[in-house]
Amino acid sequence: MSLSRTLKKSQAFYLALAKIHPMNPKTLFFAKMWNSRYSAEEYAYGEEPNAFIKQQLDNLIPGKILFPAEGEGRNAVYAAKLGWNVEAFDLSTEGREKALSLAAQNGVDISYEVCDAMQFQGEDFDALAFCYFHTPSNFEKIYTQLGNQLVEGGHLLFEGFSVKNIGLGSGGPQKKDMLFTTSQIRTLFSSFTSLRVWEEEVVLDEGPFHQGKAIVIRAEGIK
Repeated sequence: MSLSRTLKKSQAFYLALAKIHPMNPKTLFFAKMWNSRYSAEEYAYGEEPNAFIKQQLDNLIPGKILFPAEGEGRNAVYAAKLGWNVEAFDLSTEGREKALSLAAQNGVDISYEVCDAMQFQGEDFDALAFCYFHTPSNFEKIYTQLGNQLVEGGHLLFEGFSVKNIGLGSGGPQKKDMLFTTSQIRTLFSSFTSLRVWEEEVVLDEGPFHQGKAIVIRAEGIK
């Protein structure tokens, strides 16, 4: 990479951070962490969509969908290929760059914002897809705020690591306060109808950072 491109990318990164929360060290830490992970040429979690998200999207009528903490864009791009109007956000400027590149390679367009979850402002989404969106604090408030942006009858999709995944080596956070239980997710999404929440053992094959046996929690519901 040329020095001028490196400087431009660095400038874009810090401008984006200033837009997020310039005085929030926790946000700064995670933004730096994800930019470091996504700076590699290889896609950290692969270019193919998550198996559960794919299965759910394949059975829904395309509309407007939001992907929080979308990283390098694998799920967003797949949804766009199905005809969804896609909006996404993440803390990472590197993630956004790779997501837009993946979209271009697949001949689709996605809207992707670099921002903190509590700053994102959208409305009237027909579907909301959480895919490994783990946050160390205020997750109930974040999830509720994003859920409020769904239309009545909108679809909720969720997959995240269970607390039982600690030590399995397949990826994901290794701190209990950043992981989920089924009862926690049922409470979090208790306002949704036709809500199904379950724990499942799966074998992940999603790029270099999600590999092997994992215990995940999945959920689907209707607002």
